[in-house]
Amino acid sequence: MNRTLTVLTAAASVAQTGAPIVVLLGGIVGATMAPVPGLATLPVALMIVGTAMSTIPASLLMRRVGRKVGFIFAAAYSAGGGGLAALAIINDWFWMLCVATFLIGSHNAFVQQYRFAVAESASPDRLGRSLSILMLAGVAAAYIGPKMATELQSAIAAHLYAGSFLGLSALMICAMGVLTMYVPTTPKSAQKEGSGRSLLTIAKQPNFQLALAAAVAAWSIMSLLMTATPVAMHEVDGFNMQDTAFVIQSHIMAMFLPSLVTGVLIDRYGAPLMIAAGAIILGACLVIGFIDHQLIHYWWALVLLGVGWNFMQLGGTALLTTTYEPSEQFKVQAFNDFTVFTLQAVAALSSGYLLLSLGWHFLIYFSVPLLALPLIFLAIHQLRPTQPVGGAI
Repeated sequence: MNRTLTVLTAAASVAQTGAPIVVLLGGIVGATMAPVPGLATLPVALMIVGTAMSTIPASLLMRRVGRKVGFIFAAAYSAGGGGLAALAIINDWFWMLCVATFLIGSHNAFVQQYRFAVAESASPDRLGRSLSILMLAGVAAAYIGPKMATELQSAIAAHLYAGSFLGLSALMICAMGVLTMYVPTTPKSAQKEGSGRSLLTIAKQPNFQLALAAAVAAWSIMSLLMTATPVAMHEVDGFNMQDTAFVIQSHIMAMFLPSLVTGVLIDRYGAPLMIAAGAIILGACLVIGFIDHQLIHYWWALVLLGVGWNFMQLGGTALLTTTYEPSEQFKVQAFNDFTVFTLQAVAALSSGYLLLSLGWHFLIYFSVPLLALPLIFLAIHQLRPTQPVGGAI
């Protein structure tokens, strides 16, 4: 592995723990602190809103000061967000908790840029493998985050889960330490202002359209179901915290563990085929989630949700890198992530309301048209294939 891949994989192993901790605890803590039940998942939703609102500022900041400074800066204020969340729990301040999870989510906008930093350092024939290795950091994060959150939940005896968020702060400080060893490899041509084609011209490419559609569907469906699951299991269906944590932990592991083979499959068979496979797996997730509300159904649905997300996310990222020149990368990456995470935020904000007002099955219904989106663009892609610009996929 090259230095960039090694350092960013190590950093991501701890930097990515914020999201699983908030997903696991945000809705549960929110249910005890929210002024009305419908706002229970608002802390989780605002984490995703924080990601969406920070994608363009993150890209602009790193274009000006470089990726290294941007990555360390974001990890620092995410550590502050963990402390703020703990303070909110101790004082029963729901809105401060929401601000804290927003900051943690904002940091995630910078973490999402790790994949582009790795792509810039990888040769075209090893792009899929390099992205897969980076994604494997999520396996470590999926274990470390929920494990630490449950172990430290009673660390401050009178304030359940405050210790979990203090642990999150410690993990972000560890990420900052690792990131000091990162040496950026961004091409100089990427830093030229006003160069390259317009976004409209780039967006006309079938590769771009399919990459964006795959990412939108994968992230939106994942957010809609994953955000609702802890509340559906723990608050609605009465499962204990251990079962709920097990399902979420299994889901997050499933999001990243397939990366052992996904990159090799992308390099061998191409990104469009992996996107198609991911769509089929997400379809199976929706079917199982619709059948019943038993533990086994939640587990299988969330595991398949994770695997389908992995195939579509990695396939979409690999395909996106073929659509731009180095001088166009920051604006294309910013536009892609802003679109994806804005729609993901809408899904997350809707999740708690739809679950508590209309029930789990309505979340499944709502996911179907989202899943149809990449299938439509897959058909268009087959009818109008284009020559890659940034690499061979």
